[in-house]
Amino acid sequence: MREFDYQRAHDVAGAVALLGTDPNTRYLGGGTNLVDLMKTGVERPARLVDIRELPLDEIEATPEGGLRIGATVTNGDLAAHPEVRRRYPALAQAVLAGASGQLRNMATVGGNLLQRTRCGYFTDVTQPCNKRVPGSGCPAIQGEHHNHAILGASDHCVAVHPSDMAVALTAFDAVVGFETADGPGQVPLADFYLPVGDTPHRETALPPGALITGVTLPPAPVAARSRYRKVRERASYAFAIGSLAAALDVRDGVVQDVRLALGAVASRPWRAVAAERVLTGAPATAETYAAAADAELAAARPLPHNGYKVDLVRNLVVAVLTELAEETAR
Repeated sequence: MREFDYQRAHDVAGAVALLGTDPNTRYLGGGTNLVDLMKTGVERPARLVDIRELPLDEIEATPEGGLRIGATVTNGDLAAHPEVRRRYPALAQAVLAGASGQLRNMATVGGNLLQRTRCGYFTDVTQPCNKRVPGSGCPAIQGEHHNHAILGASDHCVAVHPSDMAVALTAFDAVVGFETADGPGQVPLADFYLPVGDTPHRETALPPGALITGVTLPPAPVAARSRYRKVRERASYAFAIGSLAAALDVRDGVVQDVRLALGAVASRPWRAVAAERVLTGAPATAETYAAAADAELAAARPLPHNGYKVDLVRNLVVAVLTELAEETAR
């Protein structure tokens, strides 16, 4: 790891001023991803601005009945918060599935949203990677890609986003708040992550120098009946090979409301809009759930060694929605 300058910010305006638009400066929250990337040489910042002391560590109810989660709230505090567990249980489950207790006690909400892909070609500086060095190529397409994207990829990148938390937030229409030198702003999480296209190195819609200040969850009664299910290659903490955040409201055997978001299938958390359309107003049956999954997966373009994800996701959607419907009927 090369030498770098370190400064601690004490207020939001000061943090934004310290970063400015300097491409060689990074905000430091828990450091659970950034520091690892610095050790391997993927990230080489000349200066870190520590934001852990900023007053952004609260979870509070909004006047509309949702929740606002500060950017420096730790993943551990987020998962344990009683209102998160009551109103948005899939979010708490996603955070608990994401990492060990030690990591959750360090990692922050803002940092979780900005974590980088774990694609082996991205993290190995001896390999080409369009995310790391634009225009250098994507060796994963012809190489190791068993856990890469089946939706929304391009000829320039097939990596997947690693966050569990962001999948649940996507299902519940979260909005990301940020601060820049020009003042505050916000962007829906649905638009926060940019499509891969031919610029996979441009990952988010944040303006240059922006500091994430929090995430707002709008009120969503259906979210109280939600679940996050993660499939991974080992029982201990590992990144997903497929995941689902789902919420379901069934009355008189008919789906009244549903939220679905998929993880580990694209470069960003994937809101399953096509599946939601099929489900809304339809009978709450396994056949309907399968048809909804098929509608979403019609756009899948698997590579030679990750086609298994299509069946995995289909089975995941059917299983989780069936469980949620049975619980609703009790």
